[in-house]
Amino acid sequence: MLDWSDRHCRYFHRLLTRHALLYTEMVTTGALIHGDVARHLRYNAEEHPLALQLGGSEPADLALCAKLGQEWGYDEINLNCGCPSERVQRGAFGACLMAEPQLVADCVKAMCDAVQVPVTVKHRIGIDRNEDYGFVRDFVGTVAQAGCRVFIVHARNAWLQGLSPKENRDIPPLRYEMAYRLKAEFPALTIVVNGGITTSEQVAGHLAQVDGVMLGRAAYHQPWWLSDWDAAFYGDAANTLTREGVEEEMVRYMAREAAAHGTPWSNVARHMLGLRHGLPGARHWRQVWSDHRLKALPAHEVLALAHAKVS
Repeated sequence: MLDWSDRHCRYFHRLLTRHALLYTEMVTTGALIHGDVARHLRYNAEEHPLALQLGGSEPADLALCAKLGQEWGYDEINLNCGCPSERVQRGAFGACLMAEPQLVADCVKAMCDAVQVPVTVKHRIGIDRNEDYGFVRDFVGTVAQAGCRVFIVHARNAWLQGLSPKENRDIPPLRYEMAYRLKAEFPALTIVVNGGITTSEQVAGHLAQVDGVMLGRAAYHQPWWLSDWDAAFYGDAANTLTREGVEEEMVRYMAREAAAHGTPWSNVARHMLGLRHGLPGARHWRQVWSDHRLKALPAHEVLALAHAKVS
């Protein structure tokens, strides 16, 4: 979700669900150690509960960055062992780390020793064409011994050669039964399933087998879906949100961001373009909010133009 789940996106999603755990984009240890820490770790207080996802493979560096995340107030530190991109592989982290479970265990132990918040791992069920359950079982078992209690399982293999990151989200077959077997074999661990999940009915089906569900692009492209989650999965009363109310709150947020940081409204608006997905006039509404010729206008004037397109 690099360049997708930034703090503006997370603020928007938090308006729709009070309880779902939100995750940052993956932040590399190098970016934090050698770059602008505030730029990478700043968030809005409303985003909690919030997890920081790190990319790296050096235990000492990950421990330092995990400690930074705790100091900044994140509720969880997550290690990415699932990203298959060649750029990530060149950095010797992401999905290629699954081939080195003891190194991942060393990283997790260093992070656990450095912080009091939970340290979790996101991973695939295999790499390349190895579809043996024993591979992912041994990975989880080794890393669990180092102190990780939560595993987020993207239920596809990661092909490190021959497929793009996009193709890695579509071509390797989904095998949810692998996550189910992990839960059966490691009942004391929290197993969360991810990948190809697009409906609340599917979420409910998975929750009958494992402890949690992670959503990514489906939730991003159809954000109004999130507005059902608190009632459907957390026991809340049905919400009284309206799309118009959420949009107006986002315009107020845009104004605050512009005043505090000089953030153009377009940097925020791009994350809410799916808000009217499936509704009449949605295409015209999106055209207004994505029209950079309007970027000199204040956000509340763009709001008026967008509403004029759908009224």
